[in-house]
Amino acid sequence: MGELRVRSVLVTGANRGIGLGLVQHLLGLPNPPEWVFAACRDPKGQRAQELQNLASKHPNLVIVPLEVTEPASIKAAAASVGERLKDSGLNLLINNAGISHYKSFDSNTQEDMAQVYATNTIGPLLLSQAFLPLLKKAAQGSPGSGLSCSKAAIINMSSYAGSIQDVYVWEYGQAISYRCSKAALNMLTKCQSLGYREHGILCAAFHPGWVITDMGGTIEDKTRVTVDVSVRGMLKVMSSLSEKDTGTFLDWEGKVLPW
Repeated sequence: MGELRVRSVLVTGANRGIGLGLVQHLLGLPNPPEWVFAACRDPKGQRAQELQNLASKHPNLVIVPLEVTEPASIKAAAASVGERLKDSGLNLLINNAGISHYKSFDSNTQEDMAQVYATNTIGPLLLSQAFLPLLKKAAQGSPGSGLSCSKAAIINMSSYAGSIQDVYVWEYGQAISYRCSKAALNMLTKCQSLGYREHGILCAAFHPGWVITDMGGTIEDKTRVTVDVSVRGMLKVMSSLSEKDTGTFLDWEGKVLPW
């Protein structure tokens, strides 16, 4: 596995946790992307302060306002990114924005389920639809017939917690809405891989590990990984993905996980 080389990339949920880590590592690559689009809900807010600091030092970083549950916001983001890229298209879309409610069967409500699905499953669907013209444009502008993240790709940030076969870390929490939303995201990824292959777009779902972030909670476990380890690993795996990997569910070390 080598180093990821990509001309343009968009990361959602980019103001903290894994999303911020991805942006930092992409900017720190020996050959960084010409464009790194960091999308988040409130680019001027306090929670985006680290992104703002990065943008002041890196002219190739563009912060994009995006609410992944609002179609109008998604459409505006796609238009804004398209204006910057002009005729070159977008090589890599990383659907990273996600939320969770750590609730049991008894306490889960309709609102909980709908809210988590809106962000974790419907958001990636709508974003992929909106950015499809830019992804297709990037694929058409890349030589060769194979698939890769350097050409055009959608990476959906899933979770091993969504594995129906293994139901990862059940003993630590039921998190019903989160698990169901990620299982659905995995199916979406598989469908995208079949539907977008003809356009030259690779699609894969990633489990970033049980990462030490605000969303990951405070439980101590030897299997947990830092944002740095997770992101470094995922970018390394992304650099090696090819046609045989489209429609797969992988962890941050490249291991294939059971659906």
